[in-house]
Order: sequence, then C-alpha cells, then structure tokens
Amino acid sequence: MINNRLSEDLAKVPAVTLGFWIIKVLATTLGETGGDTLSMTYNLGYLISSAIFVVPLIVLVFAQVAAGRFHPFLYWATIIASTTAGTTMADFATRSLSIGYAGGSALLLGCVLVSLLAWRLATGSVAVETVSGARSEIFYWITITFSQTLGTALGDWAADDGGLGYLGGAAVFGGTLLVLVGIWRFTSVSRVLLFWVAFILTRPLGATVGDFLDKPLAKGGLDLSRPLASAVLLAAIIAFVMLIPQRPGAHPRSS
Repeated sequence: MINNRLSEDLAKVPAVTLGFWIIKVLATTLGETGGDTLSMTYNLGYLISSAIFVVPLIVLVFAQVAAGRFHPFLYWATIIASTTAGTTMADFATRSLSIGYAGGSALLLGCVLVSLLAWRLATGSVAVETVSGARSEIFYWITITFSQTLGTALGDWAADDGGLGYLGGAAVFGGTLLVLVGIWRFTSVSRVLLFWVAFILTRPLGATVGDFLDKPLAKGGLDLSRPLASAVLLAAIIAFVMLIPQRPGAHPRSS
C-alpha cells in the first residue's frame, strides 16, 4: 500500500481517462493548425518553423523533468509544444527532404520503435505508470515527440496519398481508435501496447481534423483562419484542463 501510494504521489503524468484522450485530440488538432500557421500562413517554411517550435519544447521538457510533482498546465503545454514541433518536422521530412509521406512514416515509425526499445533496455519498462524519474521522463518525451511527428506523416499519407481526404482520414483513424477501445474492454492484450498505439493514432486523427479546418476549399478543407482556429482550440484545451479533474495517475500495467 505504501509503495503504491508513493508511486502515485511521484507520478508526473496524468491518469489515462476519457478526459485525457479528449484533451490529447484537441492538442494534436491545435498542433496541426498551429504548426501550419507559422510554416504556411506566415510563410516561414518548415525548417525555420521547426527550429522555432523546438526551443519551447526543450525548455518545457526540462521544466517538466525538474518539477517535483504533476502540474496539469505544464504537462499539457509540453504536449502542445511536442505536437506543433512534430507537425513542422514531419512536413520538413516528407516535403522538403522529398522522401514522401510513406518514406517519412516509415522513418519516423523506426524512430518511435528505437526510442521505446532504448527506454525498455534502460529502465526495464515503457509503461507510463513508471514515468517518475528523470531518465524515464526523458525517454517518455522523446518517444512522445517522435510519435507526434509520425502521426502527422500518417495523417498526410492517408488523406493525400491514400485518397481518403481529410474527413475520410479522420473517420478511419477515429474508427481504429474505437476498435482499440473494444480490444481494451474485451481482451487481455497488453495495456502498455494499446496505450502507445492509441497515443500515436490520436495524432493523425488530430492532423486530419486540423487540415480539414484550415485547408482551402479546393483541397477539401473549410479554409478557416489558422490563427483563429488555433486560438479557439487553445481556449478549449484550457477550459477542459480546468473543468476535467486532473490528477497524476496509476496507469494500467501490461498484463
């Protein structure tokens, strides 16, 4: 009982609840519109925009690691920083480096898997409930940043190369997440595996929804203002963080 209580007190990440996933999807959607605001609306390009977004990401990760306990706004600010940086980094890899969405997705999937393997070898577990020390936190945020970047490339691949369009891509990724909920509810498949698969797939869901909001009408979007859409999404995230109980959580272990 004491050990369980200590683990919960030291947890630096939120409990995985329905509220967690709602805020995560909003954050990934904001990441798409926010990243596109700098790179496209303000025409800074993918490389410069990535450099701009990486700076607050690094600062926030170090603040998260240095924090003595779980701080909801700090945690979600770091998530938003990782997803905006992931948007522009993925666009740089797939478009500026001309490796395409398939090549970028394959490269970034490899980065996620290598990060998880290194984390497992270094700490013995990639379960989110074990994220409480500096070493596991660094691996956690590296893995998250790679997964956010991968999700952007997957979303673009499905919407563009896959011919699904933005709404079609959102429907596919949303449907896949519902399948994962069913697997979680009715099977004994590793909860750790399901968490990371779901975490990755919420990013392309957010990416396709974000593209639907801000891309031109001719390309299947609503052509909404990217800065305005980003501001609305940010306000929604702040409201949900304030209204939905935020607590450090004991996450389900692998069965």
